[in-house]
Amino acid sequence: PFLTCRKKARLTVSPSSSQLFEGDRLSLSCEGEDSAAGWTVKRNTPKRQRSRCGDGWGKQVGSSCTITYIFKRDSGVYWCECREGITSNTVNITVTGGPVILQSPVLPVMEGDSITLLCKAKSTHSNLPAAFYKDGSFIGTELTGHMTIPRVSMSDEGLYKCHISHHGESPPSWITVTAPLTTLIPSTAQPTDSAPPPVLAHLPLVATPVFHLMVFC
Repeated sequence: PFLTCRKKARLTVSPSSSQLFEGDRLSLSCEGEDSAAGWTVKRNTPKRQRSRCGDGWGKQVGSSCTITYIFKRDSGVYWCECREGITSNTVNITVTGGPVILQSPVLPVMEGDSITLLCKAKSTHSNLPAAFYKDGSFIGTELTGHMTIPRVSMSDEGLYKCHISHHGESPPSWITVTAPLTTLIPSTAQPTDSAPPPVLAHLPLVATPVFHLMVFC
């Protein structure tokens, strides 16, 4: 019998970075309650659209895909897909043959969370001083190459890159910031997959009084 996908999977990657050096190893996993139910890792690259892991790239085992030696041509958009056509979130991966990468979150960051950016040189395992830029403007220098943004806001969304003296500059990476989830209204009914409880954003802000008319005979 064929396995079916009832719920969405989530694509995670290791290392958790949107940029990799050529020659690095990349693991991609489809995670979720139905992670074993026919999920396959797929990708779009500039030269080839909608190819699946194992079809000329990577090795698929279960719901995971591993690329043991990644090339610049492996740069692209990756996602999980099951045979019913259900898809997961997408992840953008940039592979560079250059000397510097910026390790930044591959998934959208929730407003209020903390994130750390790491500027990394290929020629050394040491943490080197690095200059960081957002949307082309200098935002600071960190002696250890780590820049932490303690409470992310919508204004932190943008295009980031970094530079290490005598080594070079990283490719740019886009960081997406999302609004926090709206608090759910308490309910005595048990929520179901097909009918989730309503959220505050869907309700009017002004309460309307209700009057009851009582008639005595």
